[in-house]
Formats: sequence, structure tokens, C-alpha cells
Amino acid sequence: MASETPEAGEAPARRRAAGDGAARQPGMTDVARLAGVSAQTVSRTLAGHPNVKERTRAKVLAAVEQLGYRKNNAARVLSSGRSRTIGVVTLQTNFYSRTNLTFGIETAARGAGYAVSTATTASLDTAAIEEALSRLAEQGVEGVILSVPLVHVSPRIEQLTGAVPTVTVDGSRTPATEVVAVDQTLAARLATRHLIELGHRSVWHVAGPKEWLDAASRSAGWRDTLESAGLTAPPVLEGDWTPESGYRNGLILGKIPDVTAVFVASDEMAFGVIRALHELGRRVPEDISVVGVDDIALAEYCSPSLTTVAQPFTEMGALAVAHLLRHITDPYAAPEPASVEPALIVRASTAPPPGTRR
Repeated sequence: MASETPEAGEAPARRRAAGDGAARQPGMTDVARLAGVSAQTVSRTLAGHPNVKERTRAKVLAAVEQLGYRKNNAARVLSSGRSRTIGVVTLQTNFYSRTNLTFGIETAARGAGYAVSTATTASLDTAAIEEALSRLAEQGVEGVILSVPLVHVSPRIEQLTGAVPTVTVDGSRTPATEVVAVDQTLAARLATRHLIELGHRSVWHVAGPKEWLDAASRSAGWRDTLESAGLTAPPVLEGDWTPESGYRNGLILGKIPDVTAVFVASDEMAFGVIRALHELGRRVPEDISVVGVDDIALAEYCSPSLTTVAQPFTEMGALAVAHLLRHITDPYAAPEPASVEPALIVRASTAPPPGTRR
């Protein structure tokens, strides 16, 4: 009777990769041959590229596991000491902020002679972030930039970020990470103070998702600024960063007669708010002023052009790379957290409240 042990089942594939017993480590072409795909597809799969079909990804990863390729590939990187590659963990999304930040990282890394391997995650679930970090570690990256908020830091995340130099760019951290972030509390203060100085006695807020640290910091800055001015904070409306969620909340705000000003936690949600207000016959800024956050490219060209708090995403990406490369060069250097200041950009979507204009 034939043996059913894993060793017996794996032997033929391993022998084929090793040339019938020759001491050769399996390569990417071996994985491609076993999976029935191109070497380029194998490379894209292992880099976490989002455009690889799930069925193809499963075939490649099965071949990788069968041949032991990832383990051996990492060993080759370790033997040379350098991979000249940094990893980026980011959310699988088309949000402008994430895209522009990644562009800044890739540009700065390329200028420093490094390649970038991106591992995307479909959620902020701890297990998903652990899996993304593991993929990068197996590729032998020299450092990692975490472009997702760490809602919960598990022992595995602490282990992975402790094993390779790591920088976060959203304010979250583990004991082993270094932080590069925009001062999100200041961003909210700039927006809210602008509306108060225009004469608004109440400023409503459409917040981002509660699990995002950026959203929590902006909400805190909004509330603190109102309280410092002796004003009461209205109930918070929560969105999910999308224009659709802004639109839904705009339909609520537009039906409240005494709403004259709204601070929205992102430009994309602000576009949705303005669309809903327009449909309800509430004019911006004649009836209601709207301020966003990010200063994405479309903010200047919407109607009316959007007052917003600009975040220097490209500069932030470059700064994250600079801090990571310093950490790679000197792993024992003391962390140097860096905070980038946002800037208020005043455009046509804000004005004094109705009845107070000359």
C-alpha cells in the first residue's frame, strides 16, 4: 500500500525542482512551472499585488508551499545581508490619501536606491495585518512602513515589527515602531476655528470610522475647539471615508434648520455632503459652510471649490522613508517621532452664517 505521509507526497515536486536530488534551492521559475503561470505572475503574487486573481493566487501560494520557495528565498536574502527592498502595508482601497502617500513612499525609496514591495490588506482585522507583515518578512524586506492604523496590537504584530525596522504613518505604534504622522488634532482645530471665526455659533461634524486613529483625533480636536470657545458640540455623524457616506449624512444635516457649518473629516465625504445639501435646496456656502480634510486634487475644482485642511501626503511618504532608512542603517538609534503640520486652505465653500453678511 502506498504511503500517505506528507514527505512522500511532496518528494516528486521537490525532486523536480532540485533536479532529481541535486542540492539546488527552488527558484521562481520552479514555482511558475508547478503553478502553470509565468514567473512575473509569481512575483506579483508574492508582492501582494491586488490585480492577481484569487484562483491564480491560490495556485501560486500552493506551489510556493509545496516547494518551500519562500523559506529558501528569504534564506538567500539573509545570506547576502541586503535585499534593497522596503515593504509597505496598506489598505486595499482607492482613497486618494492612501494612493498619494504610497506614491510619495515609492518615489523616495526609488531615489534612495530601494525597491518597494506592497502588501495590501482588505480590512483592519488584526489577523489580516499579521498576514501582510508575514508576507513581507518572508520576502526579506529590510524595513516596513505600516500605512494602516493598528487598532489592536497582537503579540504576533509585536514580534514581526520587532524583527525588522518599522515605521508607522498614522499615529499608531508598537514598542518597536517609529511614528511619522500628520497632527490630526491640529487639522480639526484649524477647520473648526476657521468656522467659528467666521461667526458660526455651532459646527457640526461628519467623522470618519471610529476604528481609525486619524478619525478619532480629528473628532477630539473638533470637540476641544468648540468647548474652548464656549460652544456645545452637536451630535457626531459617522461616515466611512466614502462620498456615499458623506451624501447620506448630508441628507440628515440638510433637514436640520439651524445647521450653518459642517466640518467633514475628509474631502471625499465632503463632496457627498455638498451634493446632498444641493439636492435639498441648501446652498453652500450661503446657507451652510463646509470644510473638508486632505486637499485632494479635486477639492479646488468642485463647485463651490472646497475649503479644506491640506495634508502633505507626498512629503509624509518621503519622511517615512527617510526615518525607515535611518532605522535600517542604525537599528539601535533612539526613535525620533516626526509630526507634520497641516495647513488650512480657504476657498469658496465657507462664509459667515446667514443674516450676518454685509
